Amino acid sequence: GKHRIVIPCLGHFKEEYEKVSKLYMNNKIRTTRYTLLNFLPRNLFEQFHRVANLYFLFLVVLNWFPLVEAFQKEITMLPLIGVLTVIAVKDGLEDYSRYKMDKQINNLLTKVYSR
Repeated sequence: GKHRIVIPCLGHFKEEYEKVSKLYMNNKIRTTRYTLLNFLPRNLFEQFHRVANLYFLFLVVLNWFPLVEAFQKEITMLPLIGVLTVIAVKDGLEDYSRYKMDKQINNLLTKVYSR
């Protein structure tokens, strides 16, 4: 059958571990949705999939035309910006707590049993 070589990631085995470990998949748990680079675009993409946010965006865009302008342009943006900010902060905090939990789980000591 197939055999797998297991090398500890400690001490003088470090260099050999790095060579062999590239051949296998990583088994780290990752439940987070965002990274620092994709948080803003991905969060806005997800938020504008909600019909209510699209409605408020439509009102903001519509208010930029002088013929239909009902309020000042800045006042129309306030509800949309407020809702987007609150939801982004909530999503960011939830994702950060998932990141901390993943880090805690990935750093747990495990026992390896062999025959």
